[in-house]
Amino acid sequence: MSFEPVPQRPPHLSQTGPQTGIAGAESARSARGALTISSLDKSFTISGTARKVLDGINLTVRPGEFVSIVGASGCGKSTLLRLIVGLDDEYTGEIRLDGERVATTSLDRGIVFQDHRLFPWMTLEQNVELALLNTDVPKSRRAQIVADHIALVNLTGFEKAYPHQLSGGMAQRAAIARALVTEPKLLLLDEPLGALDALTRVHVQNELQRIWMQQRSTMVMVTHDVEEALYLGDRVIVMTPHPGRIRRIVDVDLPHPRDRRSPVLHRLKDEILAELTAAPTDTTDDARGNLVLLPTREDR
Repeated sequence: MSFEPVPQRPPHLSQTGPQTGIAGAESARSARGALTISSLDKSFTISGTARKVLDGINLTVRPGEFVSIVGASGCGKSTLLRLIVGLDDEYTGEIRLDGERVATTSLDRGIVFQDHRLFPWMTLEQNVELALLNTDVPKSRRAQIVADHIALVNLTGFEKAYPHQLSGGMAQRAAIARALVTEPKLLLLDEPLGALDALTRVHVQNELQRIWMQQRSTMVMVTHDVEEALYLGDRVIVMTPHPGRIRRIVDVDLPHPRDRRSPVLHRLKDEILAELTAAPTDTTDDARGNLVLLPTREDR
């Protein structure tokens, strides 16, 4: 499989002091985006009963790292992203980004959902520019910054298009451009490719890898696709459900861009799928309480 060459960094992202260009920008980013999660627990109250959905989560993500999270439905993957981005502050433990405790939402943390969530009455460039509304970026520079990020996701020429005029993959790339236009330290991706068809998904995976290689922002992605997690991630976090816990952290010791045919990726995929599909061994009352019990013949 061939890979697209990594394009040059947009000009407005190269203002890094004495160093300029890609090397200077990456040097400036090297100290940004360190995520630390310590002893994190999260519960929901359902019908008066507390249900723990995350239990004892400890994780460190290095600046500029791409981390994928996989696990069965109900293991708390998306809940964890909501806590990191600051949409929910009812938890115990600590979440810190570059040493600062996460207390609420911030432009330092961006998020892309499975649904692109573009406003249908706005053009592509208007949707991207909307993210700059509450920033201190001068209006005189916004048009160029928006154009740079539209170019980053290979959508130049579609600036005046409305969301209904874009394919699913194009709309998701537009959502990624909108999330990156504020230059967040950390970009969270909550199953961003889950609604795409298989061929489009492969294409956008390649695009996302290219964008990450160029930006080197810290990225944390939730996905149900183990192959996707391994193809994109420097590490893959494997979670188990009821309550959500980290079962294993897999190091993917391969350079980017990656070859999908790599024997290492196939071996790791088989190992992770074997873990995720293994029969549960927890027989505690709490675990049994999460099972769906079908009626026996005598009960019918």
